[in-house]
Amino acid sequence: MDTPTSLISQRGLLIVVSGPSGAGKGTICKQLLDRNPQIQLSISVTTRKPRLGEVDGVNYYFKTEADFLRMISDADFLEYAKVYDSF
Repeated sequence: MDTPTSLISQRGLLIVVSGPSGAGKGTICKQLLDRNPQIQLSISVTTRKPRLGEVDGVNYYFKTEADFLRMISDADFLEYAKVYDSF
């Protein structure tokens, strides 16, 4: 039987940092990344246009709605939502 530690080393551990805007999620994530090089940040996919200074593949993966819908049909996402007319 696998122990929790061996399962984590085989499959990884997903940590979700969630909270309202301005709660400090970015600060927490930066501290975690600075302190542990094994932690990787997931990058979300969006259909909205990039904001000033945002870089594709760094802040988000910016996709067309057609590309996003194809990714949904290909079951590429764990979850997704449409918010303010963008996925």
